[in-house]
Amino acid sequence: MKLLVDSGSTKADWIAIDDNGKVLFTTQTLGLNPEVLQNEEIINRLDDKFDISHNKDKATHLFFYGAGCGNDRMKDFLTLVFQEYFKNAVVVVHEDTYAAVYATTPKDEKAIVCILGTGSNCSYFDGKVLHQKVQSLGYIAMDDCSGNRFGRHLIRGYYFGKMPKELAQEFEEEYNVDADYIKQNLYKEPNPNAYLATFAKFLIKHKDTEFCQKFIQEEMECFVENYVEQFENCKEVPVHFIGSIAFYLKDELTEVLKKRGITIGNVLRRPIDGLIEYHILNK
Repeated sequence: MKLLVDSGSTKADWIAIDDNGKVLFTTQTLGLNPEVLQNEEIINRLDDKFDISHNKDKATHLFFYGAGCGNDRMKDFLTLVFQEYFKNAVVVVHEDTYAAVYATTPKDEKAIVCILGTGSNCSYFDGKVLHQKVQSLGYIAMDDCSGNRFGRHLIRGYYFGKMPKELAQEFEEEYNVDADYIKQNLYKEPNPNAYLATFAKFLIKHKDTEFCQKFIQEEMECFVENYVEQFENCKEVPVHFIGSIAFYLKDELTEVLKKRGITIGNVLRRPIDGLIEYHILNK
């Protein structure tokens, strides 16, 4: 039994397949980002799902594609955790961009592949190998145009009194905006980046308002300038996207790229289905 996992900071999609690619079960856990979680919390999130905990000894392979796995230290940490938990499995940990590549890019094709979800990322795939020019410093310092960045904008806009009155009233009805509650989630609870990203759906819902459009345009321009345009051939290859932010703001994203002479490619909400096909073809 092979386990295929696509994990962001908010959630992780799990699919178990047999050697012929038949789906044995699917499930979902909370995100397993090693940059913001300790060993114990990761194990707790695995134990919390019956399908995972009761089949852990049956797994022969675990292919994990995750946010926060962009350097060897985080990969090695997570590999050790999984090897201890899935004792009979060969464990392979990749950063989440590889899942995006395998899901969006035809075999041997060159492309720039981006992730716009809870966090953000961008890499160049030369048809064989993934290349990154900038190492991520995490959600506080980077993550342009991400769900957590939009959440930060909305909270600040609300608290500084810049959010229009009608929007602010709806914001209060939809979220707990008590300062102590917000600070508890930002500074005391696990996954503060995922907490911030929960506000992004409000921005998407009201994306046509001037207040939200300002943040959308600013963040997209920053992402294209800081991430996509770092690759000299960005106007020569397609730019593919994975993630809910890219998926629900595809029109806005297409327009920003078009203005800069860049061609948008495939835009998918999540890559997990594409991973099944990839692992069947490459078993």
